Amino acid sequence: MDVQETKKYKVKRFIKETIRVLRITKKPNKQEYTSVVKVTGLGILIIGALGFIIFLLKHLLI
Repeated sequence: MDVQETKKYKVKRFIKETIRVLRITKKPNKQEYTSVVKVTGLGILIIGALGFIIFLLKHLLI
C-alpha cells in the first residue's frame, strides 16, 4: 500500500464512521434538552463560583 491508497482508505473509513454516527443519533426531546441545559448551567455556575473564591482568597492572602 502506498501513501495515496492509505489516505484514500482513511478518508473512506472516516466517511463511513461519520454516516454510522449520524444514523444512530436522534434529536433530544424537550425533557432531555431542559435537563441538559440545567446541568450545563449548574456546572458553569459551580466553576465560576470556584474561580471567584480562588480569586478572593488570592487577594486576601497576598
